[in-house]
Amino acid sequence: MEPIPETVAAIEELGPFAADVDLADRLREMGRQVEELVPDCVGLSVASPEHGITFTLVAPDAKIALLDALASQDPGALGEPGGPGRDAGGAWADSLAARAWQLLAQGSAAPAVASSLTLPIVSGERTVGTVHLYGGSGNAFGGHHEQLAAIVGAWAPGAVTNADLSFSTRRAAEDAPALLAQQGTVGMAARALATYLRTDLGTARAQLDRAPRRAGITVAQLAEAIVRLRPPGR
Repeated sequence: MEPIPETVAAIEELGPFAADVDLADRLREMGRQVEELVPDCVGLSVASPEHGITFTLVAPDAKIALLDALASQDPGALGEPGGPGRDAGGAWADSLAARAWQLLAQGSAAPAVASSLTLPIVSGERTVGTVHLYGGSGNAFGGHHEQLAAIVGAWAPGAVTNADLSFSTRRAAEDAPALLAQQGTVGMAARALATYLRTDLGTARAQLDRAPRRAGITVAQLAEAIVRLRPPGR
């Protein structure tokens, strides 16, 4: 599995603020181990509720198209391979390959999620993140909760199955670059306000959070205005 473009952009946006590890490589390795254990896993997301950021990996289009084609075919209607219906079995294989290539040619290969598994990441008594896994078959993760939790650093007893068959975390991951950029703007505005008010950063941020409620605008809108209006060099 590979990170979606927005996840790559979000990791680049984090830059020096990321941990002392290559986050993209860490996510890829996590995805590789998950796929090794569950071959029909088509997606993986890691979400941080505290920061509101989600990172997502998806399987290659060829794999997704093949799983989709498998789900759409009915070998029983063509006979059982290896018996009297051997020719029909061959026809089914040809039909399957044709369907997969058609999906790729149409650019319509997208994760068709048949099952999902959500695992909490726990620190002490707090949930500090969640890992969401998406399978192309109905029981992709059955019997693997403990092993998957060990791979992704999560808590197996808190597993929830089939809570996100719509792959909503991918949409959240697509918003991550804009959200990180917005957070960066708010940070710059808070520093500019702290300089102007000659106060500490915490007090300036509190002022920044309170002011928009009185003006009927968002924190992000106020922050953008402050950054635009701040004197050069501040």
